[in-house]
Amino acid sequence: MMDIDTIYKVREVDAGQDKLIAEIEKFLNNNDLKLGKDVIKYLTISIGGEIVASAGIAEGGIIKCTAIHPNYRGEGLVLKLFTELTYLCFDLGFKDLFIYTKPVNEKIFRDCGFFPIEIASKVILMENSKTRLPNYCKDLQKINSQINATKIGSVVLNANPFTLGHQFLVESAASLCDWLHVFVVKEDASYFSWEDRFELVKKGISHLKNVTLHEGSRYIISRVTFPTYFLKDEKIADENYAELDLRIFRHYIAPSLNITHRFVGTEPTSPITNKYNSEMNYWLEEAPLAYPPIKTTIIERKTVNSQPISASKVRELYLADKMEDLKLYVPPTTYEFLEKNKNVKNK
Repeated sequence: MMDIDTIYKVREVDAGQDKLIAEIEKFLNNNDLKLGKDVIKYLTISIGGEIVASAGIAEGGIIKCTAIHPNYRGEGLVLKLFTELTYLCFDLGFKDLFIYTKPVNEKIFRDCGFFPIEIASKVILMENSKTRLPNYCKDLQKINSQINATKIGSVVLNANPFTLGHQFLVESAASLCDWLHVFVVKEDASYFSWEDRFELVKKGISHLKNVTLHEGSRYIISRVTFPTYFLKDEKIADENYAELDLRIFRHYIAPSLNITHRFVGTEPTSPITNKYNSEMNYWLEEAPLAYPPIKTTIIERKTVNSQPISASKVRELYLADKMEDLKLYVPPTTYEFLEKNKNVKNK
């Protein structure tokens, strides 16, 4: 075996270093991979000036774009790459790490201390903890133990911000269930902060008595499970990510809360969300998986002057300072917040 410690060169590459990124892109393409649009830093290992291993780190400690040159596999390079990568992640403040890789690489990354969460058709998602996801499910089960219901529904909202359309969706879903669980996407990757969005949802549904409001998690529509949702230049959701997110919901989250139904609104404005919703019926209800199916129901979106209400329309009016027009689109609690925060800077 070669003495890797004496001949390898480790390099950190920022996303803006175009010349070096071009070299990494060529290496990834040769290994049937593409550059990650959300990667903020790459780590490469070179031997004799040639890249023989690479990995990228996306916001939130998500490792992707991982490749080893075929001629150097089995030479201890994977362990060296992940040792260096773990140090770099910790330096960047990421301790809870996740990795996307091809299913055939599962054993390799198990040996590096990662454990599988879910496998999609072409990708497996793993994390550097055996207990994090089970503990999250146990916390959900504690909440569920206090609920006596048969038909239990769920809604997942980003609510950027909370509109009359969101309110109508939650009210409709709650009326069709014995109990409803509402999850608010927790990533701080929207115009309005996570804390503000959660508070607006909380106030906007406070009149409903059969609803439990949940903070989102890294296991439900997050940068980990569905990264294309947060990439503004993406137009279509990657089917692998949609599949992963929905399989995780059906495998872990729904059984923990005995969820039997999931509700979504029609989606005329966002191609990514629309594609995700179209995948939902199959992966939650029809796919022959080992977990109980979840009935999916699409609720027609509430309209104003025959136009569907959307958070993007609300943001457009807000940024144009058309506060009177906003009253048609948002509940009083959201309007009050927007009125008080006219000077919120665009992120």
